[in-house]
Amino acid sequence: MLKIAKEKDLVAIVEAAVEKHGAHADVFIPILLEINQNFGHVPGEAIRLVRSKLHQPEDQILVSESQLYGLASFYDMLSTEKTGRHMVQFCESAPCHVQGGRELWRSVQQTLKLKAGETDPEGRFTLKTVSCLGVCGVGPVMLVDDDLYGNVEPEHLADIFAKYE
Repeated sequence: MLKIAKEKDLVAIVEAAVEKHGAHADVFIPILLEINQNFGHVPGEAIRLVRSKLHQPEDQILVSESQLYGLASFYDMLSTEKTGRHMVQFCESAPCHVQGGRELWRSVQQTLKLKAGETDPEGRFTLKTVSCLGVCGVGPVMLVDDDLYGNVEPEHLADIFAKYE
């Protein structure tokens, strides 16, 4: 489960992440991962704060805010939008698909009443698809936060999602 911090904690979270990883552009992704884990997403203000704390070598041009935002929005493990307390990642790879993934995907969407990329109104779940979770031998699979579920069948979903408040 994510440790969702309050907005007033953003400056402290950014400062702690920069202190932990260093103030260099080459550690921007680890810094953002730290912010994402503690805040639940990476708000634009966090990107501005991190950029203001990064040191660039004299022979390099300072990375722009838009370039940093591009990096933050590129990686699936980061979110630039608010997410639910629990992230549900559903594998849409070919091996999972042929092992019942299509039917399971429909059931996941029906159970959560969400489409890919959506968060429920209560802020409990965010649903997203991923290209592979790396455990094709137990497909279809999905990841809820850090919990991996393999050989999932539609009738398992209610019990799985009930574990997450």
